[in-house]
Amino acid sequence: MKRIIQKSVLLIATVLIFSACKKITDINTDPVAASPDQVQVEYFINNSIVHAQMNPGVSERAFILYWVPGGRQFADADGATFSVGDYSDEWISEYYDNQSGALNMINSAIDVANQQITAGTNKNYTTNMMLAARIWRAYLLSEMSDNFGPMPTTAFQGKNPDFTDVKTVYYYMLAELKDATSKMDITIPAVPSDVSKEDPAYGFNFAKWQAYGNSLRMRLAMRLSEVDATKARAEFEDAAKGNLLTDASQTLNIKEGPDWNDLSGMYTRCWYQLPESVTLNNLMTNLGGVTSQAQIPSVISDAPGRAAAIANIKPADYVGQHYPAQLTTKTNNPYSAYWLDGLPNTIDPRAYQIFYMPGNSTNPSFPGNTCGAVDNNTLAKVKDLSGATIKTFEAKFSWNGTPDGNWDVKGGVRDKLFTPVDIGLATGMVPSLKNQFRDHSPSRVFFAAWETYFLLAEGAERGWATPVDGQTAYETGIAKSFEYWSVSSYLSSYIASADYNRAGTSVSWAHTTEPGNNHVMNYVDGITGTPGTATIAYPVNNLYKNGTVRNDHITKIITQKFIAQTPWLPLETWSDHRRLGLPFFENVVLEGTIQTLPALNSSNYMTSNQQFFPQRLKYPSGLQNSNANGYKQALGALGGADAILTPIWWAQH
Repeated sequence: MKRIIQKSVLLIATVLIFSACKKITDINTDPVAASPDQVQVEYFINNSIVHAQMNPGVSERAFILYWVPGGRQFADADGATFSVGDYSDEWISEYYDNQSGALNMINSAIDVANQQITAGTNKNYTTNMMLAARIWRAYLLSEMSDNFGPMPTTAFQGKNPDFTDVKTVYYYMLAELKDATSKMDITIPAVPSDVSKEDPAYGFNFAKWQAYGNSLRMRLAMRLSEVDATKARAEFEDAAKGNLLTDASQTLNIKEGPDWNDLSGMYTRCWYQLPESVTLNNLMTNLGGVTSQAQIPSVISDAPGRAAAIANIKPADYVGQHYPAQLTTKTNNPYSAYWLDGLPNTIDPRAYQIFYMPGNSTNPSFPGNTCGAVDNNTLAKVKDLSGATIKTFEAKFSWNGTPDGNWDVKGGVRDKLFTPVDIGLATGMVPSLKNQFRDHSPSRVFFAAWETYFLLAEGAERGWATPVDGQTAYETGIAKSFEYWSVSSYLSSYIASADYNRAGTSVSWAHTTEPGNNHVMNYVDGITGTPGTATIAYPVNNLYKNGTVRNDHITKIITQKFIAQTPWLPLETWSDHRRLGLPFFENVVLEGTIQTLPALNSSNYMTSNQQFFPQRLKYPSGLQNSNANGYKQALGALGGADAILTPIWWAQH
């Protein structure tokens, strides 16, 4: 187990009148006890938004150790814990209490605003601030419900809250968003600067809040697509008629900051390597027809490095070195026993923007420049099971995802088969998150224009009424993501590409030809160097259309949405997979039994099954003690055991 931050109890300052928030598990008093003219609505809104960013101790436990492995953007930072269905009650409790505090604060903002309006002491913008607070509350409640399932929809009633089923929670959030966005008056004058600074999201630009509220409503409506299609369509179509978040200037993002506080960055814990996941690598490799050679000049600044990287680009029909004795064969990832000893011939141009290229350690993007999360050791020593060195070679400018799971005897791959760690796992030998995401400088994205367009594309593909057709929405979503990563020069050729990625999906909207079941690739024996050819299967995703479809429009949309949401929205990529079974998630390595995934065994690891992937977080144990009746209600509404593998209502069944 890697080092885990230990933190002292955090007292949340709720400006002017009280110094600690009540938890949603134990709400017995109304925190808004002072008169409305003693507090200001904007202070509560500010505190809620900032607190919801989660200090490093909380965000490490929730964002890094649960959402990231659940959403498969990176390998499991804790060495295959949540990815194999394991959990920590302590970690879950810290997240639950933190976000409950943020919910309490936003409830206080709404209560104070309503009291001021009733008393006639409100400003001309108070109603709009209250409506913005209701939109933010809907987001916070959706985050909690998407993690745990049944949640309370009311609080501050002088008693512990009642828990309601997920359907009721979603209907409540959708109604809140409809009402709040429809009532928001975007014509009122700008709020004073001393007030606007209290909104770290939009500076109380209410047109942007309205756009976000409508796009968020589309997100939540789409969540119901597989279990409540009539409601999903009605809510989606109604929201799509409104002002939507469609431009980079409307992005809901929160600027990260230094030190240890709620604005510290999500990825700033320097002991986490954050290597590219196998899932994402399979999606991006060969996708889009943009060559590595065309991209490298803008990725590597020094001439010798550029030349070395270009010299190590591999042919399009080359799969890598074959190590069946050292690398796993017990997973449905068709590339699991191969190690690509070079750079892909073609790769999605966002890959080199997100991840450090092994061997490029002099570049400012090198993660080791932050605090040593990644070293610059790229010398690999291949060993046999006895520990004897078979081969030593240089692994610079190679490109491989990192697999999670139980490696059993091969898991000694970490210290016996390869040195210093192993191929695919050594910190200097795999693509890892770049330095600029680790240094407290970026802005964390909560909702961006690309998501609006991918939602519209999916809605159109389902036959729902949308303001743009499916192809236009899909291609615009890609364009917005490319704009974010400053790779728009590749856009026209990318969206026209009919090349299949490793999962069998292409980019071009018009190209829906299925890739077939397999393709022939060249390889070399990792030990002897003997060349050969291998028939590589495209993975079978039994969770989507029984594994018969890899390249339809929905698969394309979710593939592009997954890539665009990286690295900021792993909770959304996890939710899309729980909802649709898309994109293809490979099973974790099963070299040894995984007790926390009892359904996964040696006879079925080549298939995809909902019970092979974590579905939710367990409620913290403290809830049973502080609100026994609420916990009982939650379990009844959940419809199953309080377990990691119990699906949430809207998830695919």
